Amino acid sequence: MTTVIIEGLGLIGGSLALALKQEVADTYLIGLDQNLSSLRFAKQAGIIDEIGTGLAAVAPQADVIILATPVEKIAASLRLLATLTLKPNVIITDTGSTKQVVMAAAAPLLTQGVTVIGGHPMAGSHKSGVHAANADLFRSAYYFLVPGQQTAPLQVARLQRLLAGTNAKFLQVEPTEHDHIVGMLSHVPHMLAATLVNETTQQFKDSPTALRLAAGGFRDMTRIASSDPQMWADILLTNTAPIQQILHRYIGDLTDLEQAMTARDQTALLDFFNQAKVTRDAINPQKAGAIPGFFDVFVDIPDRTGAIAEVTTILAQAEIQLVNIQVLETREELNGILQITFASEAAQQQAQQLLAAQQINILRRA
Repeated sequence: MTTVIIEGLGLIGGSLALALKQEVADTYLIGLDQNLSSLRFAKQAGIIDEIGTGLAAVAPQADVIILATPVEKIAASLRLLATLTLKPNVIITDTGSTKQVVMAAAAPLLTQGVTVIGGHPMAGSHKSGVHAANADLFRSAYYFLVPGQQTAPLQVARLQRLLAGTNAKFLQVEPTEHDHIVGMLSHVPHMLAATLVNETTQQFKDSPTALRLAAGGFRDMTRIASSDPQMWADILLTNTAPIQQILHRYIGDLTDLEQAMTARDQTALLDFFNQAKVTRDAINPQKAGAIPGFFDVFVDIPDRTGAIAEVTTILAQAEIQLVNIQVLETREELNGILQITFASEAAQQQAQQLLAAQQINILRRA
C-alpha cells in the first residue's frame, strides 16, 4: 500500500486526490487542511481515506507527500519536514506556482538526501475548493516537474507513474526556467489584465454605461482578472524578480510605442504590429516543436437554444474527447464562436469531418 499525504484540499489538492483514488490501486490518502469542513466533506465523499491530525504527526508514515497550499505555506511545510524523521524513500512534491522559492526552502531536505521534486500543474477553474474537485482537471494540461539537482531519475519516473492518472503532460525544467516561463505566460498577463480592468473602471467612473460596450476583445483579454486575489498577491511576492524583469521590458516597449506615436513614425508602428501579428499567427500546435500542443476547431454558433448541445452531442456520440470548450463573443448581438480544443490532431480532424457533414459552419482550425 502507498500512503499519500496531501496538505491543502482545495481545487488542485482535491482533484489530485480524486485522480489518485480512481487511477492508482492500493493507495491510502491522508488529507490535511486548515478548513475542517473541507476535510469532513472530502472524507465523506471518499476523496481521502483519513483526516490527518497535522503534518508533523502523519508525515513519518508517508510514502509520498504532496503540498498543495499557497507557496509561502509550502515553504514553511518544507522547513518543518526537514526537522522530522521520514521514510527513506519518501517523495515530497508540491503544486506551487513558483519554484525558486520552493526549491530554496527544500535545500535542507535535499542535503539530507530526501527526494524533493517541485511540481506545478498548469490547470485550474473559475470554481474553487474541494467541492469542485475533478479528476479530469489536469487532462492534457502541462505539468511542470522540477527535481533537485541530485534527484535520481528513477525517483522522477516513480512520481510520474503515481501521477499518470492525471493524464497531464509532464515537462521537466529548472527552477529559474520555470519561473521565467510562468512569469511571462501567466503572471504578467494576469497583472496586465487586472491593470486594464482597474484603469477602465477609473476612466469610466463618470459613465457607468460605457462598460456595457465592452465586447469580445476586452472581455477575452480581461477574463483572467477575475482570479483569486489572495493567490495572485502570493504569486507576485514569491516570483518578484522574474516578474520585475519582464515588466521593465514591457515598460520599455510601451515607451517606444508612445514615442513612435508622438513622432508620427508610421513605419515603426507598422513594424510593431506586424511583428506581433506574424508571431501570434505562428503559434499553433503544428509548430510547437517537442512540447505537445492543443488542437482547436472554431465553429459558428447561432444565438438559439440548443446550438451548443448539437455540436457537443455529435462529438460525444463519436466518443471524441474534448480538452476544453468555450464561447468567444467577437461582437455584441452577433453569433458566438465556439472554440473546441482537442488533445490530438487526429481528434481535431475527425471532429471537423463530423461537424462539416452535419452542415455546421467551421470557421477555421488551429
